[in-house]
Amino acid sequence: MYRIKELAELIQRSVTADGTHDTSIPGLQLVRASRISDPVYSVYEPSLCVVAQGSKMVMLGDESYTYDSASYLTASVHLPITGQVVKASSENPYLCVNLQLDMDLVLEVLQSSNPVLPDRPPSRGLVINQVDNSLIEAVLRLIKLLENPQDIPVLGTSVKREIIYRVLQHDYNDSMKHFALAGSQGQRIAKVIGMLNREFVQPLKVDELAREARMSSSSFYSHFKEVTGMSPVQYQKQLRLQEARRLLLTENLEAAEAAFQVGYESPSHFSREYSRRFGLSPMKDIRRLRELL
Repeated sequence: MYRIKELAELIQRSVTADGTHDTSIPGLQLVRASRISDPVYSVYEPSLCVVAQGSKMVMLGDESYTYDSASYLTASVHLPITGQVVKASSENPYLCVNLQLDMDLVLEVLQSSNPVLPDRPPSRGLVINQVDNSLIEAVLRLIKLLENPQDIPVLGTSVKREIIYRVLQHDYNDSMKHFALAGSQGQRIAKVIGMLNREFVQPLKVDELAREARMSSSSFYSHFKEVTGMSPVQYQKQLRLQEARRLLLTENLEAAEAAFQVGYESPSHFSREYSRRFGLSPMKDIRRLRELL
């Protein structure tokens, strides 16, 4: 697709080093990788990911999703994922645009188009759709604003609105509508997911989360698993382990201290779950990461 090639060339001009690069447009990042990557563990915020070159695989729970220049990914809620660049080389690096989605802006765009509340329950909070030129052209307009920074305060939000509108037009499962529209089941689940992300250190009480979502415990459990691909306990565990890994790597904590800080009462239990998640014991994993860095 001609416009995809133009997008790749524009990213190449903007970033020449591998990594994830923030830009002067709030919420916009450009990503470059010149080789296949190791698995990277992170939490996706509501966002749009458009690949201009190469491809990436994302694992959510037990499911895997692969997207490339023919497709794009949207995440409508916070999701702990494992991501890996699976197609890249120094001659043809992986190039991607990541745009954080402001759900208030999504709601504004929806309200301006007289939305109808979807009559089915919310499904996965992560969706891959086929890309088309109308979306790529809007993304191109946003990237080109980087060449004229004085235009960003005036035009940035309006271009973001167009991008959101294009995504909503292609959202055949209405997934993003579910999580943006006030009062919907999806929006209530998204609110609870936000609480879990802020308070993952606290003991998990499914009944209290269900009340917050205004659902029965069984209904909440079912909807939560449908949206995230995992149970509330599994979701919390991934958040805790990812934060513990960050603490071990950046703050030089002992494994037991990191375990306590993220909510584990037993260091041995923490070590077992850490090893299952990352493939090595905490200290061996951190030693390997530091060698890679």
